[in-house]
Amino acid sequence: MNAEVKMMRTAAETQYSDALAALPGAEPVRALREKALRLFAEKGLPHRRVEEWKYTDLRVLLREMAPLAGKPDAAALAEAKKCDVLANVGAREITFVNGAFVAGLSNLKGLEKGLTISTLGDALKNDATLPQLLAGLNPGKYDAVFALNTAALNDGVVIDVAAGAQVTKPIHIRHIVTGTKPVSVFGRAVVKVGKKAQATILQSHAGPDAVAYQTNTILQLSVADDAELDVVRVQAEGDKAIHLSMMIGAIGTDSRFKSFALTTGAAVSRHTVPFAYSGRNARALISGATLLRGKQHADMTLEVDHALPGGESRELFKTVLDDESRGVFQGLIVVRPDAQKTDGRMMSAALLLGENAEMDNKPELEIFADDVQCAHGATTGALDDDLLFYLRARGIPKKDAESLLIQSFFGEAIENIENEKIRDAVMKRAGHWLAARG
Repeated sequence: MNAEVKMMRTAAETQYSDALAALPGAEPVRALREKALRLFAEKGLPHRRVEEWKYTDLRVLLREMAPLAGKPDAAALAEAKKCDVLANVGAREITFVNGAFVAGLSNLKGLEKGLTISTLGDALKNDATLPQLLAGLNPGKYDAVFALNTAALNDGVVIDVAAGAQVTKPIHIRHIVTGTKPVSVFGRAVVKVGKKAQATILQSHAGPDAVAYQTNTILQLSVADDAELDVVRVQAEGDKAIHLSMMIGAIGTDSRFKSFALTTGAAVSRHTVPFAYSGRNARALISGATLLRGKQHADMTLEVDHALPGGESRELFKTVLDDESRGVFQGLIVVRPDAQKTDGRMMSAALLLGENAEMDNKPELEIFADDVQCAHGATTGALDDDLLFYLRARGIPKKDAESLLIQSFFGEAIENIENEKIRDAVMKRAGHWLAARG
């Protein structure tokens, strides 16, 4: 007789199940929410014995769920107005405060021709295909972050760029947490870019220090044939926050996609990028820079799935680790049998500044086609003593010399941002991290 061994539910798993089950649910997403909650109740939070989560054990790192955030009051809105992540870049802003859309802090007037921005509730009334997109690229594959976000699905935004539209003004989705008490915040944003269209999406995350709040946000992207989309993401959460996020993307034939992610905030963060090539001859550049100090833990997990011929993918990630911080990079390139002529190259490089800092690199290739060019690499090292001596010998103080070398290291990834104003704003945000080094 075989007895089935079941893992006991943690306090956080029980709290999530109870809190999300009590949320009101309405069609047409009620079925999605109920299914997601059932899956979470069955499978729970991932732990180190789950391969994709072996370096970020949420059962250990996420002990309890913070209470669900309520509607922001006047004090919360006043605090949110002070948030300046990616300010002065000439972007149209869509603002969420404690997970709730705030029209007064958003700019939805005078939309460009072909651009539609709707709240999730309004979009569901007009788009019968939206629930299918909300279900994810691979609804058969369980992910706890996606399941929890779907179970909490309520407020969000849908950005629709019509075929042929050229939206030159960046669209900035701002996620801001306020207050002095821990809360749980969820958010969902959907971006659809039509055939031969072009757009730039910014996404930022910010919140107060010394508050153990928790965020769970998902950005879903659908890029049609011969379209172009640029995405820049800045995660600058408070120093006690737990940040879980995903960017799910699918690109069509002859499309071009570029993304960059800067991570400097949160005590614990995990950003997952499942990315699919659903058309021929598509091109993507996915890059990022992670800057950590103290005992921060940041996990970047990437899966690029080439399903059709002629795809080109480039992945470049730079991680700087000071003190006792820990960085994780898990990158997988999959080349399906029909994806001949694929060209995929992935690189993860880490710079260790602290003697007790740790970097876990896990680049992988799964190739099922024979006419491809694929490569991956990973490096980990310290500052170059010869270069440091060279700079100091020319009268540059040690801290300034180190900053120049560090900036040149992660700056290679930031240079991939095409928009000059956005690139300068991201570099300035990274400069705050450098300036705060002891």
